[in-house]
Amino acid sequence: MKNDSNCRAAIILGMHDAIVSLTGLIAGLFFAFTDSNIIIISCIISSITASLSMGAANYLATKTINHENAIRSAICTFSAYMITCVLLILPFFIFDNRATILIAIVLMAIFIIFAFNRFFYRGKTFYRNFFEMLSICTIVSIVAFFIGEIASQIFGI
Repeated sequence: MKNDSNCRAAIILGMHDAIVSLTGLIAGLFFAFTDSNIIIISCIISSITASLSMGAANYLATKTINHENAIRSAICTFSAYMITCVLLILPFFIFDNRATILIAIVLMAIFIIFAFNRFFYRGKTFYRNFFEMLSICTIVSIVAFFIGEIASQIFGI
């Protein structure tokens, strides 16, 4: 049972970090660039490197406390991060319209947050965790939007 809770924590870590960082990146790039290919390439590179980094960091952090399942924990974090990233990038390959893509990404992020919280939590804990995760993701995306706007103005893109 302890191994399951460690993997659950690793999955939540990977999934939540992917949603927050990738939706933030997408929001920033989406308003800085009009070429979707630049956004897709940036998101794919970021997703792969961040997945590897999160998995490695979780491995090292877990190993420092002499945890016997450090590799399993790293794989859970890496996998959750990558799956989440793939789902968030998917709308770029399905839709052509930028507004539709952005709406689909937002809905996908909400769905992922809902599904993971529904799977791991019940009752009041579910609602509290769902809305907390959704709020954090929203705030980061809004900040990234403003960073993208500022970068766009500074660099004239």
